[in-house]
Amino acid sequence: MANRYVVFSHGKDSSPWGKKITALADVARGEGYEVESVDYRGIDTPRGRVDKLIEVCKALPGDLVLAGSSLGGYVTVAAASLLHARGVFLMAPALYMEGLPPLRERFLDCPASIVHGWRDQVVPVDHSIRCAREYGAALHLLDGDHQLHSQLRLIKYLFEYFLISLDLPPERDST
Repeated sequence: MANRYVVFSHGKDSSPWGKKITALADVARGEGYEVESVDYRGIDTPRGRVDKLIEVCKALPGDLVLAGSSLGGYVTVAAASLLHARGVFLMAPALYMEGLPPLRERFLDCPASIVHGWRDQVVPVDHSIRCAREYGAALHLLDGDHQLHSQLRLIKYLFEYFLISLDLPPERDST
């Protein structure tokens, strides 16, 4: 089997091995993936973070699943099609936010799953709803805030389900 990687991108004020990433990395390993978490500390521009993600991923042979939280979600979708990602898993992604460079048209061309907290005070939940609607992404709205720590058990389950779903054969239309 070809190598399979999940590459995590943390948020603006977080670190590469924070609580969510550490928990989800265990799930990824359990599903047969190797894991990487990019360290963006000291890189202040979104473009610099996207370049760093591309640089890290170019050195990884095999299939890529990208996972990002907050600003890391923005970085993930900005790089996904350039890296031919197999899928993206986004947590409270900073999409359509004022002050961030606009993403190009049709920025998602792979399966995507979005998790967002109803009580997020940093990134409006409507942004994830818009993205899910425009790209046909799975959307999971949870009773949580921006960090989503109170919903970590459910997020781990949703991430495991997402990784498993990437291996399922496409369903045939019965009509």
